[in-house]
Amino acid sequence: MNITLSAKQWAAIGIVLMTQSSLVAHSQIIAYASIPTKQHHAFGQEMKLKNVLLDLQKHYGVEIIFEDRLVRSVNVAPGMLDFNQSLEKNLGLLLQQNGLTFKKTRKNTFVITEFKAKEVVPGKEEAKESGALPEQILSPETVTFPTTVQQAAVDRTIKGKVSDEAGSGLPGVSVVLKGTQRGTSTGSGGEFTLDIPDGSGQNVLVMSFVGYKSQEVTVGSQSSIDVAMLPDENALDEIVVVGYGSVKKSDLTGAVGTIKGEVLQERPASSLNQGLSGRIAGVNVSSNSGRPGGRANIRIRGASSISVSNNPLYVIDGVILNAVELGNGSTPIDYINPNDIASIEVLKDASSTAIYGARGANGVILVTTKRGTSGGGKVTYDSDFSIGVVPKKLPVLNSREFLQVEETLYANAAKYDPVGWATGTKYTDPKLKRTNPLLFDSSGNPLYDTDWQDETFQKAFTQNHQLGLTGGSEKGSYGAFLNYRNENGIARESWQKRFAGRFVFDSQIKSWLKVGGTLGYTDQNEKQIDQLGGGGITAMRQVLEALPIIPVKYPDGKWASNRDYPGMEGGDSPLRVVAERLFYLRTQTMLGNMYASIRLADGLELRSTVGTNVINQREDYFAAAGLQYISNNGDASITSRRFNSWQFENYLTYAKEFGKIHSVNAVLGLSWQHVDRFDNAARSQNFTDTYFQFNNLGAGATALAPTSSASAYGLNSYFARLNYSLMDKYLVTFTGRLDGSSKFGDANRYAFFPSAALAWRVSEEEFLKNVAAISNLKIRASYGATGNSEIPAYRALAGLQSYDVIFGGVRNIGTGVNRMSNSNLQWEKTQQVDFGIELGLLSNRLSFELDLYRRKVNKMLLDAPLPLSSGYGSIFTNVGSMENKGVEFAVNSTNIKSGDFSWSTTFNISVNKNKVLALSGGSDIFSGNTIVRVGEPVGSFFGRVHEGTWSTAEAEVAKKYNMLPGDVKYKDLNNDGAINDNDRAIIGKGIPDGFGTFLNTFQYKALSLTVDLQYMYGNDVLDRSIHSAEDRQGIANSYKTVLNAWTETNQNTPIAQVRPINAYYTTNNDSHKVTDASFIRGRNLLLAYTFPATVVSRLKLDRLRVYGSVQNFFVTTKYKGYDPEVSNSGSPFDQGFGLYDYPKPRVFMLGLNIGL
Repeated sequence: MNITLSAKQWAAIGIVLMTQSSLVAHSQIIAYASIPTKQHHAFGQEMKLKNVLLDLQKHYGVEIIFEDRLVRSVNVAPGMLDFNQSLEKNLGLLLQQNGLTFKKTRKNTFVITEFKAKEVVPGKEEAKESGALPEQILSPETVTFPTTVQQAAVDRTIKGKVSDEAGSGLPGVSVVLKGTQRGTSTGSGGEFTLDIPDGSGQNVLVMSFVGYKSQEVTVGSQSSIDVAMLPDENALDEIVVVGYGSVKKSDLTGAVGTIKGEVLQERPASSLNQGLSGRIAGVNVSSNSGRPGGRANIRIRGASSISVSNNPLYVIDGVILNAVELGNGSTPIDYINPNDIASIEVLKDASSTAIYGARGANGVILVTTKRGTSGGGKVTYDSDFSIGVVPKKLPVLNSREFLQVEETLYANAAKYDPVGWATGTKYTDPKLKRTNPLLFDSSGNPLYDTDWQDETFQKAFTQNHQLGLTGGSEKGSYGAFLNYRNENGIARESWQKRFAGRFVFDSQIKSWLKVGGTLGYTDQNEKQIDQLGGGGITAMRQVLEALPIIPVKYPDGKWASNRDYPGMEGGDSPLRVVAERLFYLRTQTMLGNMYASIRLADGLELRSTVGTNVINQREDYFAAAGLQYISNNGDASITSRRFNSWQFENYLTYAKEFGKIHSVNAVLGLSWQHVDRFDNAARSQNFTDTYFQFNNLGAGATALAPTSSASAYGLNSYFARLNYSLMDKYLVTFTGRLDGSSKFGDANRYAFFPSAALAWRVSEEEFLKNVAAISNLKIRASYGATGNSEIPAYRALAGLQSYDVIFGGVRNIGTGVNRMSNSNLQWEKTQQVDFGIELGLLSNRLSFELDLYRRKVNKMLLDAPLPLSSGYGSIFTNVGSMENKGVEFAVNSTNIKSGDFSWSTTFNISVNKNKVLALSGGSDIFSGNTIVRVGEPVGSFFGRVHEGTWSTAEAEVAKKYNMLPGDVKYKDLNNDGAINDNDRAIIGKGIPDGFGTFLNTFQYKALSLTVDLQYMYGNDVLDRSIHSAEDRQGIANSYKTVLNAWTETNQNTPIAQVRPINAYYTTNNDSHKVTDASFIRGRNLLLAYTFPATVVSRLKLDRLRVYGSVQNFFVTTKYKGYDPEVSNSGSPFDQGFGLYDYPKPRVFMLGLNIGL
């Protein structure tokens, strides 16, 4: 029916130019007997149980199956029901006192049975007596029973049992003799008895049940028949959210991974990114720190850029989160409460991501949050408590070993620097230094043997609470969700606290108008002990390098320091660093949207949304006076950031089926987004005391010049998508988006990103349709283009900067150009081709999914350095191309499903090969310890090749390289007789060759056990902490590996001879610091118990579940550090780059889920 809108209504609609509608499935259910009306029966008087059950069926939107003989004589007293309670609770109240119970056989199907498991065998005499058959909800294709069945003459009886795919008996299955109205239904154990004419070889029984495929069985001469029903996959087809709409999974033409919110809750995590780890093939999640709220990097099908963001695009309920970097490596997605998530869809190929055009190159993650519910109020409460511990300690020297190594150092100095040693001033006999009575006894023995890992690390307690209130009616729904999380770190003085609240509503104002909205607020506070990527003296460095011979504090309360022992490098203990250097990060976010959906005509909808993401962040820093190498006189600063994003989107959706042959779903829309950001910082030094900290910068005697910056940019976009289906077998998708960004030059502001995809549902062909073993077979292919525009604003323009110059003793302020313009700056463009196969066997008890892809990035963006002669430091430009190609394979299987026991398995593996194809001018790009080189993976480690140590037999050869026996032997790659930077090569890579998950779930009745394993291979770690914690002996504590250092009797070792740093000792970035970091991790071990409905109803609850889990319960790897998953920052160059990393804890958790 068309809706004609008045001019006033159109004015109210305004510029709403868009729509979204879900595919409307045809009704699969009709009711036998009377169909209840929308209103409930009045319960002021006694009613028949049958009518009450039909009311419950309509109210809760489920199927309730029962035999007429069980309910026909049962009456229900007035006031027994409460429609604000759960269905299970109401059924328990109704049935228990009448000797009945219920069984939930499918997601929305309940069967009423006798309380005691009696065999129900409806036969000829019973049918004659009752004059009725069981109540049954039937599909349109099955026979509708009359209220009275007139039995024909019977010659023989057929018996049998109907079971589900796991072998469990199915009660309430319709069993009908084909071509007649003669039939019955199965009893509580799935058994049936039916009288049929004898002498006919054409007797065929038709079995039908809601959610299962109807089956026909020829009786022949058999007297007993057992039938296993197969699920009707079409009726249970999963709905998948895609950009600006949703489709049935069977109709997908692209590569999309899906995970439901309840699956995420099986392994509670502090952030969405951490919760995604290992869930979907092709999605690599690497946590860069074990600190509270530690950030995680996500790569979908590999890295796609060498300098701009590699993070995927996040879309939360239609609101786009920009890939902006905030304080200490955080991004807007880190402030989304994972407890609010209803589902996540990961768009991986160009067909699915092209609808997001310029920002889809790194993949797209669509997050749908929980909404309200209809049918009365509902309360949920989820809580978990956990303890985190350090899984392992790194082996460092104790006091005895440290002093022993020091004596060896002195002896070696005499041997390798006899001139310096003979002076008596260059080196000091260690035994002469051991006179401090605060550290040594009168014999020079140490008074302390401090284990700084034990002193710094602690048992970390965390609590998390989530409260949900939902409700509504047919006209609308609402939901309110609150979350509180308090997470302590395993390192002292590190923690994170988060409060989050969210309100949602949806309202059907008119038959043609629906409106709704979401508003979420998060207030997150963090105390961090080290900044991400920070070097110098850090707390985690001092955990390894603080001397074991010093205490935490002396008896008088004074902090101990490395400098208290002569000749040491210095540096305070880790406990003083965490106590007197403070990092506080407070982030307040608001994320919300409003929408209006208008039905203009049948199949045509118009949808308009307004969304916003507002972030205010403040970073407070204070370092007390006296912290060695950190703050000699006190240092404090305050940094504030304000980020605002607004978007307005309008789109039309048209969905239409033409008979059973053609189906069309089309989207046409436009989008506008504005983003602005403001940063400012102030800093002061030289504080006389610690009283004010960062709360009064004026208390510092020296105020540094404040800084500030502002930026803004906008995007205009136009997009379209057409999905076409022919006979539900042949699927085609065309997508296109035109994006315009103010970040680029005038000639390149707009770019078009198209894609096309084809899919063939082979299992719907006649030659496979009746092959019972194959339940699904789909072949798909896609090709398309996406982009990456995540560079800072104004980089196509020349930059200005203020300068100050002193003339005649007067400070003069001026402005000058500090950055070159580049009017030719263009978008990064990614072209991707994907081939996929989906196969389901045995009613999808065994399913496979295979994807092959190749993704090529052209016109890569880079802030490239310029020659000093240019007068500028760098310029943003397009420099080359890069390729990712790989394979994704996933298997899901139900291995056993028998009676009360089931065992299911999920396995996936992703193999990706990254390679730089071209760079402008062919020049390598260096970034510290990594390199971008044509033909190699991005961010490969670059350094010298370590070949062990020089032996005494090689003394003459070593001398040519100015080396001594016991020194590190480096490979002379260019054979020029010298070891220098020209002998550097690629020595490893942080990007893995492959990764995946192996997950098994065992279920026995209400008890479930989940074993989740993660693996990764082909990745290396460059552990830069070895540079000081192993190489720089004599000035700080070291790893125990120095006990295996070179000696004349131990020359076959990679560890150089221990020697004072001023005795001709050298160290470099080399392959000895690179370790194969392939690993297998026990990610989660979960044991859960869900209380049965009978217990839950007595407790006046709707749901009750308890669980215990151990996360990170083991790791097997060659890497000797705390954890093989390391990244010093979020940069694509730094995956696998380790530097004094914060350990990842092993977490023991207890949890509770309650529904009311």
